[in-house]
Amino acid sequence: MTSLLPVALLAVPLLGALLLLVAPTALRPWLRVYGLVVSGVTLVLAVVMVATFDYGQAARPQFAVDREWISGLGLHFHLAVDGISLPLIALTALLTFLCFGYLSWGDARGPGQLLRPRAGGSRPRAMVFTLLVLEVGMIGTFLALDLLLFFVFFEIVLFPMYFLIAIWGGKGRRGASIKFILYTLLGSVVMLLGLLLVWARTGTLDIVALGQAHGAGMPRAVQILAFVAIGIGLAVKTPMWPLHTWLPDAHTEAPTVGSVLLAGVLLKMGTYGFARIAIPVLPEGAVAAAPWLGAFAVVGIVYGALACLAQRDLKRMIAYSSVGHMGFVLLGFASLTTVGVNGALFANVAHGLITGLLFFLAGAIKERYGTADMRALGGGMLATLPHLGSVLTFAAIASLGVPGLAGFWGEMLSLFGAFEPGGGLPRGLFLTFMVIGGLGAVLTAAYFLVMLSRVTHGLPERALAVSAGGSHPVSDTSEWPDEQPIDGRRGRRVLPDIQGYEWAAWVPLIVLILLFGLWPKLLLSLTTPAVQTLLGALS
Repeated sequence: MTSLLPVALLAVPLLGALLLLVAPTALRPWLRVYGLVVSGVTLVLAVVMVATFDYGQAARPQFAVDREWISGLGLHFHLAVDGISLPLIALTALLTFLCFGYLSWGDARGPGQLLRPRAGGSRPRAMVFTLLVLEVGMIGTFLALDLLLFFVFFEIVLFPMYFLIAIWGGKGRRGASIKFILYTLLGSVVMLLGLLLVWARTGTLDIVALGQAHGAGMPRAVQILAFVAIGIGLAVKTPMWPLHTWLPDAHTEAPTVGSVLLAGVLLKMGTYGFARIAIPVLPEGAVAAAPWLGAFAVVGIVYGALACLAQRDLKRMIAYSSVGHMGFVLLGFASLTTVGVNGALFANVAHGLITGLLFFLAGAIKERYGTADMRALGGGMLATLPHLGSVLTFAAIASLGVPGLAGFWGEMLSLFGAFEPGGGLPRGLFLTFMVIGGLGAVLTAAYFLVMLSRVTHGLPERALAVSAGGSHPVSDTSEWPDEQPIDGRRGRRVLPDIQGYEWAAWVPLIVLILLFGLWPKLLLSLTTPAVQTLLGALS
C-alpha cells in the first residue's frame, strides 16, 4: 500500500533546510528553536511509522512509494521500510532531535552550544541547515530501495559532516575533515563500480527484486567481484580495520553533535548496506568473502581495544572503541546465520544509543574542564560532579557489554553466530574468530575500567593538568568558561553538574539502553523475519 509517510520523513527536514535559504532574515530570531521544531516534527513522523508498522509482516517492505525517476535508465524513486530499516530510521530521528535540543538550550557561552552567537560568531543558521541536510541523507539511506537512490543518499551525508568538522571542529579540524572526505569519497567510488556491475549483469537497480533473485543471472566470479567492490565502500563508512584511520581524527575534532551523529548513525549506514544489499543480492560473493570479513572483524575488535588502552584523550578512546564494536557487527554478518545477523543488527542500534551517549558525555566533560585529556582531568569526578560521573560510569558499563544493558545482546549473539556459521563456512575458522572476539570483549572491559579509574575515581585535589607552559591544578585552568563561579575557600572554580538541557538530551538514551537490555525481544522480534528473508538463498 502506497504511503506518503516516507516522503514526509524526507520532505520535512529538506523543506526546513531550504526555508533557511529562502527566508534567512525572518527566521533569524527563531534559530534556537527552529531546528528543534523541524527535527521534532520528523521524530513525530518516525514515531507514527513505528506505531502503524505491521509487525506481523516485518519482512515485507511497508509504506512503499515507487515512482519512475529516470525512465531512460529504468531508475525509480523507490522508498519503503521493513524490520531491518525501521529501528535505524527511528534512531536517526531521535538522535537528531536530541542533538538540536542539546544545542538549543545549552549555555550561550559554552564551547559546545553553537546555536547562540558567541564572540567571533558561531554561524547558527549554517549549523541548523547543515544538520537538517544531514538528517535527509541519513533517513534517505535507510528508506531507499533503488541502488542508485541508495548511493545518492549515502553520499549526501558526506558533505554536511565534512562542514560540521571543518567549520565547528577543534584545532585540527581541517586535517580531520579532509581525511574524512577523501577516505569516504574514494570508498564510495569503488562501491559505485560494484553497484554498476550488478546493474550491468541484471538489468535492474531495484533492491527488492535483486534480493528476491538471490544473485540469479550473476556468475560466482561476478558476485565475488561485486561483493568486494561494494564491501570496500561500505567498510570505509563502517569503519572496518584497516580502513578506519579517518575515524579517530574525525571524532576528536568534531563538535559534540557531530560526534554523536557520526557514531550513532553514519557508521550504521555502512553496516546497513551489508544487510540491505551485499549479502542478499550477492549470496555467493558473501559466502566467498565471509572468512575474510570475519578475519578483518576480529582483528578490528582486538586492535580497537588495544588502541583504546593506549589513548589519553577521552573522545579519541571512544572513537577507537567504535572500531572494536563495529568489528562485532561485521563478525555477525560474516557468520551468515540468523542468530549472527540478528546480533549485528541489534549491536547496530545498541552502539548508536550507547556511543551517542558517551560522546554527549565527552563533550560535556570537555566543556567543563577545557580538555578531554584523561590524565589532565585528574580523577575524582564522582566526588566533584557525582551525577556526571555516575552517568559516565553507566554508559561505560553499557558499552563493555554487561548483561541487562543493550550492549550485551548484540555482542553475545554475534559471537554465538560464529560458533555455528552458515553457508557452508569452515566452522573451525569461525570458532577461532569467536575465541578472538571473546578476548576482545575482555579487553573492552579493561579499557573502560582504566578510563573510569582515571576520570571518576581518585582524589581531585591531587590532580594536575599538563599544559604547554607546565603543570598547574586542573581547577585553575583558564580554558574553563568564564561564567563558572569561584569557591573562595579553596580558590577553585566550581563546575556545574548535569544541567537540565543535558538531562533532557541524555535520559531518553539511558531509558532505551535499559529497555533493550532488559527486553531484547523488542528488537529481535522485529528483525528476525527480515533476516530470515535476506538469508533465504543461504538456508
